[in-house]
Amino acid sequence: MDFQLSEEQRAIRDLARDFARNEIAPIAAAIDESGEFPYATIKKMGELGLMGIEISEEYGGAGLDTLAYVLAIEEIAKVCASHAVIMSVNNSLYCYGINQFGTAEQKEKFLAPAAAGKKIGAFSLTEPQSGSDAGNMKTRAVLRGDTYVINGRKSWITSGPVADLIVLFAATQPELKHKGTACFIADTSLPGFARGKKEPKLGIRASATCECTYENYELPVSHRIGNAGDGFKIAMSVLDAGRIGIAAQALGIAEAAYEASVAYAKERSAFGSKIAEFQAIQWMIADMSTRIEASRLLIYNAALKKSAHEKFTREAAMAKLFASETAMWVTTKAIQVHGGAGYSKELPVERYFRDAKITEIYEGTSEIQRLVIARAALDAK
Repeated sequence: MDFQLSEEQRAIRDLARDFARNEIAPIAAAIDESGEFPYATIKKMGELGLMGIEISEEYGGAGLDTLAYVLAIEEIAKVCASHAVIMSVNNSLYCYGINQFGTAEQKEKFLAPAAAGKKIGAFSLTEPQSGSDAGNMKTRAVLRGDTYVINGRKSWITSGPVADLIVLFAATQPELKHKGTACFIADTSLPGFARGKKEPKLGIRASATCECTYENYELPVSHRIGNAGDGFKIAMSVLDAGRIGIAAQALGIAEAAYEASVAYAKERSAFGSKIAEFQAIQWMIADMSTRIEASRLLIYNAALKKSAHEKFTREAAMAKLFASETAMWVTTKAIQVHGGAGYSKELPVERYFRDAKITEIYEGTSEIQRLVIARAALDAK
Protein backbone atom coordinates (compact mmCIF):
# COMPACT_ATOMS: atom_id res chain seq x y z
CA MET A 1 0.00 0.00 0.00
CA ASP A 2 1.46 3.34 -1.09
CA PHE A 3 0.12 6.19 1.03
CA GLN A 4 2.44 8.85 -0.35
CA LEU A 5 0.09 11.72 -1.08
CA SER A 6 -0.11 13.48 -4.40
CA GLU A 7 -0.01 17.25 -4.72
CA GLU A 8 -3.78 17.32 -5.32
CA GLN A 9 -4.48 15.15 -2.27
CA ARG A 10 -2.34 17.33 -0.02
CA ALA A 11 -4.02 20.43 -1.41
CA ILE A 12 -7.58 19.24 -0.67
CA ARG A 13 -6.51 18.05 2.80
CA ASP A 14 -4.95 21.42 3.60
CA LEU A 15 -7.93 23.29 2.17
CA ALA A 16 -10.34 21.27 4.32
CA ARG A 17 -8.13 21.70 7.40
CA ASP A 18 -7.90 25.48 6.99
CA PHE A 19 -11.61 25.82 6.34
CA ALA A 20 -12.50 23.66 9.33
CA ARG A 21 -10.26 25.59 11.70
CA ASN A 22 -11.15 29.05 10.44
CA GLU A 23 -14.82 28.76 9.48
CA ILE A 24 -16.28 25.77 11.35
CA ALA A 25 -14.41 25.69 14.67
CA PRO A 26 -15.81 29.06 15.85
CA ILE A 27 -19.41 27.80 15.51
CA ALA A 28 -19.07 24.07 16.27
CA ALA A 29 -20.04 24.20 19.95
CA ALA A 30 -22.89 26.65 19.35
CA ILE A 31 -24.58 24.65 16.59
CA ASP A 32 -24.22 21.48 18.64
CA GLU A 33 -26.05 23.24 21.45
CA SER A 34 -28.76 24.77 19.25
CA GLY A 35 -29.10 22.01 16.67
CA GLU A 36 -29.10 24.67 13.95
CA PHE A 37 -28.29 23.43 10.45
CA PRO A 38 -25.13 25.21 9.21
CA TYR A 39 -26.42 26.47 5.85
CA ALA A 40 -23.75 29.14 5.37
CA THR A 41 -20.71 26.92 5.94
CA ILE A 42 -22.17 24.05 3.91
CA LYS A 43 -22.70 26.44 1.01
CA LYS A 44 -19.07 27.57 1.29
CA MET A 45 -17.95 23.93 1.35
CA GLY A 46 -19.81 23.43 -1.92
CA GLU A 47 -18.07 26.44 -3.46
CA LEU A 48 -14.71 24.95 -2.40
CA GLY A 49 -15.50 21.62 -4.06
CA LEU A 50 -15.92 19.66 -0.84
CA MET A 51 -19.47 18.46 -1.54
CA GLY A 52 -18.58 16.50 -4.69
CA ILE A 53 -14.92 15.59 -4.34
CA GLU A 54 -14.97 12.44 -6.49
CA ILE A 55 -17.32 13.83 -9.13
CA SER A 56 -15.80 15.08 -12.37
CA GLU A 57 -15.54 18.80 -13.02
CA GLU A 58 -17.97 18.28 -15.90
CA TYR A 59 -20.69 17.60 -13.35
CA GLY A 60 -19.72 20.22 -10.78
CA GLY A 61 -17.25 18.25 -8.68
CA ALA A 62 -13.55 18.44 -7.87
CA GLY A 63 -12.55 15.42 -9.97
CA LEU A 64 -10.36 13.85 -7.27
CA ASP A 65 -10.07 10.29 -5.92
CA THR A 66 -11.39 8.50 -2.83
CA LEU A 67 -8.26 9.05 -0.76
CA ALA A 68 -8.56 12.80 -1.34
CA TYR A 69 -12.18 12.55 -0.16
CA VAL A 70 -11.13 10.63 2.97
CA LEU A 71 -8.42 13.17 3.80
CA ALA A 72 -10.88 16.05 3.49
CA ILE A 73 -13.66 14.50 5.57
CA GLU A 74 -11.15 13.50 8.25
CA GLU A 75 -10.13 17.15 8.66
CA ILE A 76 -13.72 18.39 8.78
CA ALA A 77 -14.70 15.71 11.33
CA LYS A 78 -11.84 16.65 13.64
CA VAL A 79 -13.57 19.99 14.14
CA CYS A 80 -17.29 19.16 13.69
CA ALA A 81 -18.81 15.73 13.09
CA SER A 82 -22.11 17.30 12.00
CA HIS A 83 -20.48 19.05 9.06
CA ALA A 84 -18.64 15.83 8.25
CA VAL A 85 -21.77 13.69 8.01
CA ILE A 86 -23.60 16.27 5.88
CA MET A 87 -20.58 16.23 3.59
CA SER A 88 -20.39 12.42 3.64
CA VAL A 89 -24.04 11.87 2.75
CA ASN A 90 -23.91 14.37 -0.10
CA ASN A 91 -20.67 12.92 -1.49
CA SER A 92 -21.06 9.19 -0.85
CA LEU A 93 -24.75 8.39 -0.61
CA TYR A 94 -26.24 10.91 -3.00
CA CYS A 95 -23.62 11.88 -5.60
CA TYR A 96 -21.85 8.53 -5.82
CA GLY A 97 -24.96 6.53 -6.71
CA ILE A 98 -26.06 8.87 -9.47
CA ASN A 99 -22.52 9.14 -10.81
CA GLN A 100 -22.15 5.35 -10.95
CA PHE A 101 -25.58 4.32 -12.17
CA GLY A 102 -27.31 7.40 -13.59
CA THR A 103 -27.68 8.49 -17.20
CA ALA A 104 -25.93 11.52 -18.65
CA GLU A 105 -29.21 13.44 -18.46
CA GLN A 106 -29.68 12.49 -14.80
CA LYS A 107 -26.14 13.55 -13.98
CA GLU A 108 -26.61 16.91 -15.66
CA LYS A 109 -29.93 17.60 -13.95
CA PHE A 110 -29.54 16.00 -10.52
CA LEU A 111 -25.84 15.37 -9.88
CA ALA A 112 -24.19 18.61 -10.95
CA PRO A 113 -26.17 20.94 -8.62
CA ALA A 114 -25.47 18.75 -5.57
CA ALA A 115 -21.79 18.19 -6.39
CA ALA A 116 -21.35 21.96 -6.71
CA GLY A 117 -23.12 22.55 -3.39
CA LYS A 118 -26.02 24.43 -4.96
CA LYS A 119 -28.47 21.79 -3.75
CA ILE A 120 -28.36 19.35 -0.83
CA GLY A 121 -28.73 15.62 -1.46
CA ALA A 122 -29.92 12.85 0.86
CA PHE A 123 -30.37 9.07 0.86
CA SER A 124 -33.61 7.31 1.77
CA LEU A 125 -33.48 3.55 2.43
CA THR A 126 -34.33 2.95 6.10
CA GLU A 127 -37.95 2.53 7.20
CA PRO A 128 -39.54 2.24 10.67
CA GLN A 129 -39.64 -1.57 10.44
CA SER A 130 -36.61 -2.14 8.20
CA GLY A 131 -33.26 -0.66 9.09
CA SER A 132 -30.64 -3.31 8.42
CA ASP A 133 -33.33 -5.50 6.79
CA ALA A 134 -33.49 -3.50 3.57
CA GLY A 135 -35.33 -6.27 1.73
CA ASN A 136 -38.35 -5.81 3.99
CA MET A 137 -39.25 -2.27 2.93
CA LYS A 138 -42.92 -1.30 2.70
CA THR A 139 -42.64 1.78 0.48
CA ARG A 140 -44.28 0.96 -2.87
CA ALA A 141 -43.81 2.41 -6.34
CA VAL A 142 -46.57 1.51 -8.83
CA LEU A 143 -46.04 2.23 -12.52
CA ARG A 144 -48.98 3.89 -14.23
CA GLY A 145 -48.16 4.70 -17.81
CA ASP A 146 -44.88 6.57 -17.74
CA THR A 147 -45.29 7.71 -14.10
CA TYR A 148 -44.53 5.99 -10.80
CA VAL A 149 -46.93 6.59 -7.93
CA ILE A 150 -45.08 6.20 -4.65
CA ASN A 151 -46.49 5.67 -1.17
CA GLY A 152 -44.54 4.98 2.00
CA ARG A 153 -42.58 6.27 4.93
CA LYS A 154 -38.81 6.54 5.37
CA SER A 155 -36.99 7.04 8.67
CA TRP A 156 -33.75 8.58 9.92
CA ILE A 157 -33.03 10.56 6.77
CA THR A 158 -29.81 12.51 7.30
CA SER A 159 -30.29 16.01 5.83
CA GLY A 160 -33.96 15.10 5.29
CA PRO A 161 -35.29 18.38 6.74
CA VAL A 162 -33.22 20.44 4.29
CA ALA A 163 -32.67 18.16 1.27
CA ASP A 164 -33.61 19.34 -2.20
CA LEU A 165 -33.07 15.92 -3.79
CA ILE A 166 -33.18 12.40 -2.34
CA VAL A 167 -32.01 9.03 -3.65
CA LEU A 168 -35.11 7.00 -2.81
CA PHE A 169 -35.67 3.24 -2.74
CA ALA A 170 -39.08 1.61 -3.14
CA ALA A 171 -40.47 -1.82 -3.95
CA THR A 172 -41.94 -2.18 -7.43
CA GLN A 173 -42.50 -5.94 -7.11
CA PRO A 174 -42.58 -6.69 -3.37
CA GLU A 175 -43.08 -10.41 -3.94
CA LEU A 176 -39.55 -10.53 -5.36
CA LYS A 177 -38.06 -9.05 -2.16
CA HIS A 178 -34.57 -7.67 -2.92
CA LYS A 179 -34.92 -8.22 -6.66
CA GLY A 180 -38.13 -6.19 -6.81
CA THR A 181 -36.67 -2.90 -5.59
CA ALA A 182 -36.11 0.25 -7.66
CA CYS A 183 -34.06 3.39 -7.09
CA PHE A 184 -35.38 6.89 -7.83
CA ILE A 185 -34.28 10.51 -7.60
CA ALA A 186 -36.94 12.30 -5.60
CA ASP A 187 -37.48 16.04 -5.88
CA THR A 188 -38.68 17.31 -2.49
CA SER A 189 -40.53 20.25 -4.08
CA LEU A 190 -43.07 17.96 -5.78
CA PRO A 191 -46.58 17.36 -4.35
CA GLY A 192 -47.01 14.34 -2.10
CA PHE A 193 -43.70 14.70 -0.31
CA ALA A 194 -43.71 15.66 3.39
CA ARG A 195 -41.07 15.98 6.07
CA GLY A 196 -41.70 14.86 9.64
CA LYS A 197 -40.40 16.44 12.82
CA LYS A 198 -36.69 16.98 13.20
CA GLU A 199 -35.25 14.22 15.37
CA PRO A 200 -33.75 15.29 18.74
CA LYS A 201 -30.45 13.41 18.73
CA LEU A 202 -27.70 12.58 21.22
CA GLY A 203 -24.92 13.68 18.88
CA ILE A 204 -24.28 15.19 15.44
CA ARG A 205 -27.00 17.59 16.49
CA ALA A 206 -26.41 20.19 13.77
CA SER A 207 -26.98 17.50 11.15
CA ALA A 208 -30.72 17.61 10.52
CA THR A 209 -32.53 14.25 10.53
CA CYS A 210 -36.21 13.45 10.04
CA GLU A 211 -38.80 11.03 8.72
CA CYS A 212 -40.04 11.58 5.16
CA THR A 213 -43.40 10.44 3.80
CA TYR A 214 -44.61 9.91 0.24
CA GLU A 215 -48.36 10.03 -0.34
CA ASN A 216 -49.46 9.49 -3.94
CA TYR A 217 -46.12 11.05 -4.85
CA GLU A 218 -45.58 10.96 -8.61
CA LEU A 219 -42.28 10.66 -10.44
CA PRO A 220 -41.71 10.20 -14.17
CA VAL A 221 -39.82 7.09 -15.29
CA SER A 222 -36.92 9.39 -16.17
CA HIS A 223 -36.28 9.75 -12.41
CA ARG A 224 -35.59 6.03 -12.01
CA ILE A 225 -31.92 5.08 -11.79
CA GLY A 226 -31.15 1.88 -13.66
CA ASN A 227 -33.73 -0.83 -14.27
CA ALA A 228 -36.78 -1.51 -12.11
CA GLY A 229 -35.09 -4.36 -10.22
CA ASP A 230 -31.71 -2.68 -9.68
CA GLY A 231 -32.54 -0.87 -6.46
CA PHE A 232 -31.05 -3.26 -3.94
CA LYS A 233 -27.84 -3.66 -5.97
CA ILE A 234 -27.50 0.12 -6.18
CA ALA A 235 -28.20 0.53 -2.46
CA MET A 236 -25.54 -1.98 -1.43
CA SER A 237 -22.97 -0.44 -3.76
CA VAL A 238 -23.69 3.03 -2.44
CA LEU A 239 -23.47 1.85 1.17
CA ASP A 240 -20.08 0.28 0.50
CA ALA A 241 -18.85 3.68 -0.63
CA GLY A 242 -20.61 5.44 2.22
CA ARG A 243 -18.91 3.26 4.82
CA ILE A 244 -15.54 4.65 3.80
CA GLY A 245 -16.84 8.17 4.42
CA ILE A 246 -18.26 7.27 7.84
CA ALA A 247 -15.01 5.52 8.75
CA ALA A 248 -13.16 8.73 7.91
CA GLN A 249 -15.63 10.70 10.01
CA ALA A 250 -14.98 8.34 12.94
CA LEU A 251 -11.23 8.71 12.44
CA GLY A 252 -11.48 12.48 12.60
CA ILE A 253 -13.53 12.36 15.80
CA ALA A 254 -11.03 9.96 17.40
CA GLU A 255 -8.09 12.15 16.39
CA ALA A 256 -9.70 15.22 17.92
CA ALA A 257 -10.30 13.40 21.21
CA TYR A 258 -6.77 11.99 21.20
CA GLU A 259 -5.11 15.35 20.54
CA ALA A 260 -7.18 16.97 23.29
CA SER A 261 -6.15 14.19 25.70
CA VAL A 262 -2.44 14.56 24.93
CA ALA A 263 -2.59 18.32 25.43
CA TYR A 264 -4.56 17.99 28.69
CA ALA A 265 -2.23 15.31 30.08
CA LYS A 266 0.73 17.63 29.55
CA GLU A 267 -1.02 20.53 31.31
CA ARG A 268 -2.88 18.89 34.20
CA SER A 269 -1.02 18.29 37.46
CA ALA A 270 -1.91 15.86 40.26
CA PHE A 271 0.09 14.59 43.23
CA GLY A 272 2.92 16.94 42.33
CA SER A 273 3.39 15.75 38.73
CA LYS A 274 1.88 16.22 35.30
CA ILE A 275 -0.60 13.42 34.70
CA ALA A 276 1.27 12.63 31.47
CA GLU A 277 3.94 11.11 33.72
CA PHE A 278 1.51 8.55 35.15
CA GLN A 279 1.73 5.10 33.58
CA ALA A 280 -2.06 4.67 33.63
CA ILE A 281 -2.45 7.78 31.46
CA GLN A 282 0.46 6.81 29.22
CA TRP A 283 -1.12 3.43 28.49
CA MET A 284 -4.40 5.06 27.50
CA ILE A 285 -2.56 7.49 25.21
CA ALA A 286 -0.55 4.63 23.68
CA ASP A 287 -3.66 2.57 22.96
CA MET A 288 -5.47 5.59 21.52
CA SER A 289 -2.58 6.29 19.16
CA THR A 290 -2.27 2.67 18.06
CA ARG A 291 -5.96 2.21 17.35
CA ILE A 292 -6.13 5.48 15.42
CA GLU A 293 -3.20 4.50 13.21
CA ALA A 294 -4.69 1.05 12.58
CA SER A 295 -7.97 2.71 11.61
CA ARG A 296 -6.16 5.03 9.24
CA LEU A 297 -4.46 2.14 7.45
CA LEU A 298 -7.74 0.27 7.03
CA ILE A 299 -9.52 3.38 5.70
CA TYR A 300 -6.77 4.37 3.29
CA ASN A 301 -6.55 0.78 2.01
CA ALA A 302 -10.30 0.72 1.31
CA ALA A 303 -10.06 4.11 -0.40
CA LEU A 304 -7.23 2.96 -2.66
CA LYS A 305 -9.11 -0.19 -3.67
CA LYS A 306 -12.19 1.85 -4.51
CA SER A 307 -10.17 4.32 -6.58
CA ALA A 308 -8.53 1.40 -8.41
CA HIS A 309 -12.03 0.04 -9.26
CA GLU A 310 -11.32 -3.15 -7.32
CA LYS A 311 -13.93 -4.86 -5.14
CA PHE A 312 -13.85 -3.10 -1.77
CA THR A 313 -16.92 -4.35 0.13
CA ARG A 314 -14.88 -6.27 2.71
CA GLU A 315 -12.30 -3.51 3.11
CA ALA A 316 -14.97 -0.83 3.57
CA ALA A 317 -16.73 -2.94 6.20
CA MET A 318 -13.47 -3.53 8.08
CA ALA A 319 -12.59 0.16 7.97
CA LYS A 320 -16.04 1.25 9.14
CA LEU A 321 -16.21 -1.36 11.91
CA PHE A 322 -12.78 -0.72 13.33
CA ALA A 323 -12.75 3.06 12.96
CA SER A 324 -16.21 3.53 14.49
CA GLU A 325 -15.45 1.30 17.48
CA THR A 326 -12.10 3.07 17.83
CA ALA A 327 -13.88 6.43 17.90
CA MET A 328 -16.17 5.23 20.67
CA TRP A 329 -13.28 3.74 22.66
CA VAL A 330 -10.97 6.74 22.23
CA THR A 331 -13.63 9.30 23.15
CA THR A 332 -14.56 7.28 26.25
CA LYS A 333 -10.91 7.20 27.34
CA ALA A 334 -10.56 10.89 26.51
CA ILE A 335 -13.22 11.72 29.08
CA GLN A 336 -11.39 9.50 31.57
CA VAL A 337 -8.11 11.33 30.94
CA HIS A 338 -9.86 14.66 31.45
CA GLY A 339 -11.64 13.47 34.60
CA GLY A 340 -14.47 15.71 35.79
CA ALA A 341 -13.51 18.37 33.25
CA GLY A 342 -14.19 15.89 30.46
CA TYR A 343 -17.76 15.44 31.66
CA SER A 344 -18.42 19.16 31.36
CA LYS A 345 -19.68 20.97 28.29
CA GLU A 346 -16.96 23.54 28.90
CA LEU A 347 -14.62 21.23 26.94
CA PRO A 348 -15.35 19.58 23.58
CA VAL A 349 -14.48 16.00 24.55
CA GLU A 350 -18.03 15.27 25.73
CA ARG A 351 -19.23 16.36 22.27
CA TYR A 352 -16.75 14.03 20.61
CA PHE A 353 -18.08 11.21 22.82
CA ARG A 354 -21.69 11.91 21.84
CA ASP A 355 -20.82 12.26 18.16
CA ALA A 356 -18.79 9.05 18.07
CA LYS A 357 -21.64 6.72 19.01
CA ILE A 358 -23.63 7.13 15.82
CA THR A 359 -20.69 5.98 13.71
CA GLU A 360 -21.26 2.48 15.12
CA ILE A 361 -24.88 2.58 13.94
CA TYR A 362 -25.58 4.37 10.68
CA GLU A 363 -24.70 3.06 7.22
CA GLY A 364 -24.70 -0.42 8.70
CA THR A 365 -24.31 -1.23 12.40
CA SER A 366 -21.15 -2.86 13.72
CA GLU A 367 -23.07 -6.14 13.74
CA ILE A 368 -23.86 -5.80 10.03
CA GLN A 369 -20.22 -5.01 9.28
CA ARG A 370 -19.17 -8.19 11.08
CA LEU A 371 -21.66 -10.18 8.98
CA VAL A 372 -20.21 -8.70 5.79
CA ILE A 373 -16.64 -9.47 6.87
CA ALA A 374 -17.49 -12.97 8.04
CA ARG A 375 -19.28 -13.84 4.82
CA ALA A 376 -16.29 -12.67 2.80
CA ALA A 377 -13.98 -14.82 4.92
CA LEU A 378 -16.18 -17.92 4.95
CA ASP A 379 -17.00 -17.76 1.27
CA ALA A 380 -13.35 -17.38 0.31
CA LYS A 381 -12.10 -20.20 -1.90
